[in-house]
Amino acid sequence: MPIIVNGSPVSLPGDPRVSLLDLLREGLHLSGTKKGCNQGACGACTMLDDGERILSCLALAVQFEGRQITTIEGLSDGDGLHPLQQAFIEHDGFQCGYCTPGQICSAIGMAAEAKRGVPSHVSADLAPGPVALTREELQERMSGNLCRCGAHNGIINAIAETLSIDLATAEMAA
Repeated sequence: MPIIVNGSPVSLPGDPRVSLLDLLREGLHLSGTKKGCNQGACGACTMLDDGERILSCLALAVQFEGRQITTIEGLSDGDGLHPLQQAFIEHDGFQCGYCTPGQICSAIGMAAEAKRGVPSHVSADLAPGPVALTREELQERMSGNLCRCGAHNGIINAIAETLSIDLATAEMAA
């Protein structure tokens, strides 16, 4: 059974030691997902596995047989940018752009986690149900994705706008 990458079936690599990141970048020439540290510490390689964020440099491609993988290339609907991609542009959520694909994929996965009620280290309420996203929650949940250029405020603002979070009101309510 193949891996489904951005909606298209892809054969498993012959070598079971090939990382998912290397399969996509070198085998499929999908260069949007970046290889940063290659140790799972920077988040540049973040992509979505059935909607959940993963670090593709730490994952073997053969582990994803029959799974739906979405990279930055698979987020748009073909007619335009994904709303989060557009928000990154509008809020200066990137400078060099190297970390941006991982940041965007991570933010999409993070939003789904919060909606499912997965708490973070700073979550005040551990009761079941969606987590209220404040600036502090967003910063904590995105802390695994590094931006060496320092565009963190723009990144958080882009995510907040896309998720329709009024950060000023969210901070007062917290």
